[in-house]
Amino acid sequence: MILDLFKIRITALVSITTAFGYLLQKGVIDSGIILPVLGIFILACASAAINHLQEKDIDILMKRTKSRPLPSGTMSVNEVIFTVIALIIAGSLVLIINGNITVLLLGYTALIWYNVIYTPLKRKSAFAVIPGSVIGSIPPVAGWVAAGGNILDSGSLLLAFFFFIWQIPHFWLLILFLNRDYMNSGLPTVLEKFSKNQLSRITFTWIVATAFSGIMFPVFGMIHNAITSYIILGAALILIIYSFALLKNEIDTPVFRKTFISVNFYILLLVLIISFDKLYT
Repeated sequence: MILDLFKIRITALVSITTAFGYLLQKGVIDSGIILPVLGIFILACASAAINHLQEKDIDILMKRTKSRPLPSGTMSVNEVIFTVIALIIAGSLVLIINGNITVLLLGYTALIWYNVIYTPLKRKSAFAVIPGSVIGSIPPVAGWVAAGGNILDSGSLLLAFFFFIWQIPHFWLLILFLNRDYMNSGLPTVLEKFSKNQLSRITFTWIVATAFSGIMFPVFGMIHNAITSYIILGAALILIIYSFALLKNEIDTPVFRKTFISVNFYILLLVLIISFDKLYT
């Protein structure tokens, strides 16, 4: 129940990308990583819980969300509000103890962007995911800054760009194979603007951009080992080739699901191999 409230798969990814930003800037994993990762994670959990309050009327209409704490009745609104307040206080204290006010402000920015800007915008625009993708670019930058870097460093900007670009094909592929669920919610979707084939081709373009954004890590000199650079290049090419299935005239739902998995696998693979490169080369 509480893990559903925190959207733990998403908030766990927030922790990973925060740690990734820290590692890329500092080159090592030390005790300094604990507080910023923990603080950003707690604030992300608070943001997820606020989202449950904001979308309880929508969640009950969708198959994949109707079992969440509020629509299922396993938690009350007051319990969720109390949890949110406790999480915001706890996350803020952790980041204040960490001593980097910029990281705290980045954590607040992510929360405000998600709950005040993106969530209401979803009800109005089918293209909300584009400004909404800014949210995912903030945690790695927070990690970078926590490790002593500057927000405007080239490495910080590359991290933000990389995680921003990936989220757009991620969400549009989700819509492509869960379209019926989204239609039941009453939220506007891009499939009201484009046909499936058109959206598939547009999504393919974003996947290519995601692949090339990964190649920028070696280009920006953030990779130490030539073998790592070749692996990144190979992974990008494989992702693009595998995604050619989106360009077919007749596409079935399993193709969207498989491509969704491949895009996310590409991101996780790059995080792992770049982290390994930083730690062991």
